[in-house]
Formats: sequence, C-alpha cells, structure tokens
Amino acid sequence: MNDPLRSPKLKAGHLDRSAFVYVRQSTPQQVSDHQESTARQYALAGRAAALGWAADRITVIDDDLGRSGQSIEGRPGFQRLLAEVALDHVGLILGLEMSRLARSNRDWHQLLELCARFRVLLADADAIYDPADHNDRLLLGLHGMMSEAELHVLKGRMYQGKLNKARRGALMGAPPLGYIRLATGEWAIDPDDQVQAAVRLIFDRFDREATLHGLLRSLVRDGIRIPIRPGSGPNRGQLEWRRPNRTTLCNLLHHPSYAGAYRFGHRQVDPRGKLPGRRATGRKSRPPEDCLVLIRDRLPAYITWDRFRANQDRLAANRARKEWPGAPRQGHSLLAGLLRCGRCGRRMIVLYSGPKDLHSYTCTRGPTGTGEPLCQSLPGPVLDELIAGRVLAAVEPAALEASLAAMAGVERERAELAGHWRLRRERADQELDRAARQYQACEPENRLVGRELERCWEESLKGRRRLEEEYERWRRAAPGRLSPEDERAIRSLACDLPAVWRAATTTQGERQRIARLLVERVSVVVDKSSERVDVELHWAGGPVESHTLSRPVRRYDLLSGYPRMVERLRAWCVEGRSTAEIADRLNSEGFRPAKRADRFNDGMVQRLLCRLGLIHRRPHGSGSGLGEDEYRPGGLSGRLGIGRDTIRRWLRAGWLTYRRDAEGHHVIWADSSELVRLRELHALPRTWANEGWLAELSRPRPRPER
Repeated sequence: MNDPLRSPKLKAGHLDRSAFVYVRQSTPQQVSDHQESTARQYALAGRAAALGWAADRITVIDDDLGRSGQSIEGRPGFQRLLAEVALDHVGLILGLEMSRLARSNRDWHQLLELCARFRVLLADADAIYDPADHNDRLLLGLHGMMSEAELHVLKGRMYQGKLNKARRGALMGAPPLGYIRLATGEWAIDPDDQVQAAVRLIFDRFDREATLHGLLRSLVRDGIRIPIRPGSGPNRGQLEWRRPNRTTLCNLLHHPSYAGAYRFGHRQVDPRGKLPGRRATGRKSRPPEDCLVLIRDRLPAYITWDRFRANQDRLAANRARKEWPGAPRQGHSLLAGLLRCGRCGRRMIVLYSGPKDLHSYTCTRGPTGTGEPLCQSLPGPVLDELIAGRVLAAVEPAALEASLAAMAGVERERAELAGHWRLRRERADQELDRAARQYQACEPENRLVGRELERCWEESLKGRRRLEEEYERWRRAAPGRLSPEDERAIRSLACDLPAVWRAATTTQGERQRIARLLVERVSVVVDKSSERVDVELHWAGGPVESHTLSRPVRRYDLLSGYPRMVERLRAWCVEGRSTAEIADRLNSEGFRPAKRADRFNDGMVQRLLCRLGLIHRRPHGSGSGLGEDEYRPGGLSGRLGIGRDTIRRWLRAGWLTYRRDAEGHHVIWADSSELVRLRELHALPRTWANEGWLAELSRPRPRPER
C-alpha cells in the first residue's frame, strides 16, 4: 500500500472488485520478436498486487496477442473485457499503454463510457485515471486520438513504401501456379516441363470450350490434374497434382501475370461488405486496367496480352447480364441471349413447355418488372430455322477451311493429351526409381527406417500400376490418327453443312457458339393480328438484314389469307370434294394450318369445315348405331360420372370390353354388372395393400354371345 503511484482515486469499492490486466501485441511477429514488451505487460499483475488486490482477484486477458487494435472485430479479449465491465466485475483495468487497449476512437470511447458508468479506473505505467472525472476523461480522450493518429501515420508510411516498391515492379508476393519464386524474389516460369505443359493445356482448352464450366468438365473428363506448390504447411514448395476445381481455374484465367503483366492494388475493400471478425471480406477485384499499378511485359509469360484480353472478354460475355448474352446453354433454343424485343428493346427470354420441351421466345420484363402488358411472344423453332439458314449460308464459302481446321484441331488435341500422359508416366517412373534407391540404400539393421521406406516403395508401385491402367483406358478410348478415309469424309462434309448442323453429334451449345460468332443480335416485331413476324438480323461487324416469316398462330382467323381460304373451302364443298381432296388443294395453293403443322390433312379439313358449318359430323356420344348396353366414351363417362381421360386410359390399359364401328370409333359394352365393377375400380385407392383387388377389378368381363 506504499506504492508511490498510489492515487486517492482508488477507493474501497474498486478493491472489492477484480483487477484486469490487458495484454496485446499487434502481430504474431511482434509476439515472437518483442518478448520484452510482452513480459512488461504481464508484469503489470505485480502492479495490481502492489495497489492492494489479492492474487486471486487479478485476471490477465491475453487472448488478443498477435491481433491489431484498429477494430473490436476479431478481438475476443477486448470483447470479454467490455462484458466484464458491463457486469460490474471490474474495479481496475491495467495496460502498459492506452494504445494497447484500442487504436480506434469508436472502441476507445465505448470503453470509457462503460468505465465511467460502472466506476472503473484505468491505469498505465505512469498514472491512474478515473473516466468519470472530467479532467481525466479529457486526457484519456487525447490518448485515444493520439493512438488512432499514430496508427494512421504508421499505416500510411508503410503503404506508401509498399506502393513505391510496387511501382518499380519489385513487390513480389506468392507466385500463382505455373511460376516459382527465385532466391532474388523474382518470379520465373516453373522449370518442370509437365507443369508448363499443364498450364498451356488449360489455356488451349479454354480457347476450345469458351466457358469456365466447359473447361472444368473437359479437364475432369480427360483426367488432367493441375500443378500446385503449397505456400505453407509441411509440403511447402513441393509439387502436388490435384483435381481441377472452378475457383483455381477462374483465378488462373483472370490473372494477368500469365500474359507477362505485373499488377498491384487489384483488390478494393468496400466497408459495406465487411463481416465482423472476417478480415478478408468486403474485397472486390478490379480489372487490370483499373489497378493502381500495371506493368506489362514485366514477367515471363505463358500467353500474349491480346490472348489474355480475348479471354477476359469471353468470360465477361458469358455472364448473363444486360449487355452480355451469357454463356451458351444446353437447351433447344439457338438465340438465347441474342434475341431482342423490337417493341421495347428488352431481351427476350426462352420458355419451355409441353412434353417435348418446345421452346418459345417471350418478352416478360414488362409484366414482371413494371406490371405492363406482355409485349410479344412467338414460337422458337420457326425463328431458329430462319437464323440457322442464314448462318449456314454465311459460313458456306469457308466450309472447306473449317474442315481442314477441324482435322488439325483433332490432331493437335490428340498430341496434347499424348504428351500429357507421357510426362505423367515419366514422373511416376522417376518417383518409383527414387523410392527403390532409397530402400536399397537403407542399412539392413535399421529396420524402423527400412519398413517405412519399403511401404513408400510399395505405394509407388501401386500408384504406377494405377496410372498405367488409367493410361490404357485413355488410349483405348482416345481417337486415333485420322485415316485417309476419315480425311475424305471430313472434306465431303464441307459440301453438306446442313447435314453437319442437324447431326446428332452436333450439340446445341456448339450451334449457339457458331451463331454468336457471326450474329450480334436479332430483333423481332410480332404482328399480333396476323402470323407475320418482322425480323432484323444484325451481323457481327455492322451489316443488317431484314426478313419476314410466318409464325404458328392459335386461331385460323389470325391468318392473313383466312378470308380467301374460307371462300375456296365453300367452293370446294359445293363441288362435292372430299376432305382428302380439299387438303391436297389447300397444300398445293400454299395455304398452311394455323398451328405448328406444315401441311393440311383430311382430319384438319374435317374439323375446319365443321367449325365453319359447311358439314355436320355426328357426335360420338349420340346413341345412333349403338346396341343394348353400348356406349361411346363420352356417354360412358357421363353415365359413371368420371372424366373422359379416365375412360381413355382404361381403354389403352385393356380394362374395358369394346369394339370399333365402321368409322373406327370406340363402342364400349357395359351392362349393369360391368357398371358396378367400373365404379368400384374408380373408387379403389391405389395402395400396395389393394394390389390384388385392383388386378381383379381391372379384368373386363367378356361380352356374352348374342
């Protein structure tokens, strides 16, 4: 109690509560290098004992060693200290300097408010402060401001030094895959031939696949691994081969160092996106042109800068945003992402419907976004057929060159994969030889080491055997060299591009990529009062073509030639023509049905004539031509009170006794007992417990002989 720094501010009420010693160093490096500072902070526990606290009433909080004091986030020790103060468990807080507690005015004044409210004293190596006292509060506020300003000055000075070094291209961090860091700190291309071949293969595959997901699928399909040299851990710097993943491939394609460019300041921190306790959150990557420092031709390159920019443009175009069409999809549509509404200018989307997934193009942004009426919609196949024909006509002059390029591409891909497997097998042989030499060099009496080396040798043998099996599977499945017959077949296909376009081996994604190479966008205007559609085809490079096509419509009266068609139908009916003859005449004179069919048949003509009142068809449900206990499907449906679809399903399943009349229509026989059976069949729950009863009820009774 004879401490010369003993202050009259220290009361019995403070001694009744605990004393807390807060220990903090800003970085792990300071913890390891500045141990004297850490020891001085721990020694403050003796200061608390000298002020009158018992040893069991002194608590040391050192949870924040190696953590910066610029924010409360990620500092469990400081958060615990605030909680103890709010619970009225603290009488005194000791820190070597006030900057140890906080370097943020927001956190610092939060602590001062709590300490003033709960009568907690603060102490450093020089004095004791009472936050409830105005003079001490002013002094503590100055301490907090100086701590924050000091941190700002230090960070600014360090950042300017880092930026100056980066402007010279001398600030080198951890290299990406495919590069190594030399003893001088510079980056160099990995000297391993297999690593270089793998990186170049990734860029070549992206040129062919054009999408990140397609690149990933291609690498996984061919069993290609990517080289990784871990930057930390027990295997730091050692080459490892791992399965490709989307994140690694995305970083590789976006990294400008592969084009020889040095960059700095490509990550911008947005405070709105930061999450508490997670320092790496809130970062947004800038494009190379917006980086603080960009030095081209500073590093050894795998690809040219023009090729890198083309890859960035392709990745950006794959994003389904307003200005980009998005990546090619696997649906049936050809113009997804390319089609624009000629009325409002918005992009039209693809909708699929029906059991055959027939697609249509629809402008739905008005109804879904602003509540406006639907602009327009049209079936997709008719428009796709028009654009596909124009695209094939445009590429026909270059068809032979394309076929030769295809042959060269097949040979190049086969050579790349063969080289990849050759390097993998060569590496496996080297590892096997190394394991064998290590085992043979081991002394026989050193059995502990010998057993481990023997196990490693066996693992190398198993790995070599597995690799050889994988290689044999690839060799059997991989395409061989093109024979002269194959080359002649490829050349002949150049003369029949439509056949290649429609071939089952040509995927829809490949058709979409071809269309996107030539077509910038397509704009359509649908005439809602007729089948007319005005199409504007904007080619890449500027030329524009205008076309008109006829779309399928729901009703005949929407056809522009419908009045003339009705006149012709009336004349042919007066002449006594049959429906088959009328169908042939309609087709020969250029008339088309309203819906998706291309030609009329006699059934269509019969229904159209009935709708116009030119002929009268006997209804199926009428009793004409029916015997005793006989029904048409519609009549039986009404008698039983069940749907017509159920009756048709029972007919297909063979659960009804029926015959066909002269016109080929169903005539169902059902007497009173059959009607009872059918009602019970309809009411029976379809459960596994009723399977036997269902089989009994679904067996129709034969019609008795007349």
